[in-house]
Amino acid sequence: MTHETSETVSPGPGDSAAATPGARIRWNKVPEVTGYFWVIKVLCTTVGETAADLLNEKLGLGLTGVSLLTSVLLAAVLVAQFRTRAYQAGVYWLAVALISIVGTLISDNLTDNLGVPLTTSTTAFAIVLAVVFVVWYRSERTLSIHSVDSTRREAFYWLAVLFTFALGTAAGDLLAERMALGYWISALLFAAAIAAVAVAHFALGLDAVWSFWIAYVLTRPLGASMGDYLSQPTADNGLGLGTVVTSVLFLAVILGLVTFLTVTRKDVTESDRAVARRA
Repeated sequence: MTHETSETVSPGPGDSAAATPGARIRWNKVPEVTGYFWVIKVLCTTVGETAADLLNEKLGLGLTGVSLLTSVLLAAVLVAQFRTRAYQAGVYWLAVALISIVGTLISDNLTDNLGVPLTTSTTAFAIVLAVVFVVWYRSERTLSIHSVDSTRREAFYWLAVLFTFALGTAAGDLLAERMALGYWISALLFAAAIAAVAVAHFALGLDAVWSFWIAYVLTRPLGASMGDYLSQPTADNGLGLGTVVTSVLFLAVILGLVTFLTVTRKDVTESDRAVARRA
């Protein structure tokens, strides 16, 4: 699931040079899907889980206050992301880390503050995500992340990413807590599901775009289960590292990888490199 080359991208609104002013972005705004992508994605999901718990515990703002604070931060970073003309590793992955936290908090608010059952929230998020994909495809005729090259497509992309995180959080909590499977077993189940998607894609020919998005959803509860297992007390079947240690550890690894990619540009798509050389 490292490439989406099997898809033929149909032209959609915004593909023309005569598109509406401000709609066209010269280069793709999403990194190449490599091993680096999946490693950082899982690390960001883990941080999203532990950092949300950390902020809620240490700031004393409650879920609502922390949700508002992180949403404002996310909005500011997304403004910066939309203003860039091409993929920039630091801005992009900061947006992913923050949207991971916000997606977690959306699910937690529904469960803890409003008392919405996890079965209900999981189902609702799945429906909303499906609607986003349907509207995105009807508008652009593609869901490929290799063609996130217009403002509208980027808006659809980040909306889909937000709801994959919210859905993954609810689904992970449903298995680990409500079904009492525990964090470690839940992580193994989600890892097995991702492996099954990889087999379906590489061996059975499952469409590359759908393989990507299914795996993208599944990495959220995988990372969340890992984060909870590392940070939660041993009395709750965790390792007891705490949210501070777990968050700092994973953030340090993310920072190192993003710095490496910023310098080497190993995750810039080949088409964008060709355009850059011609420019």
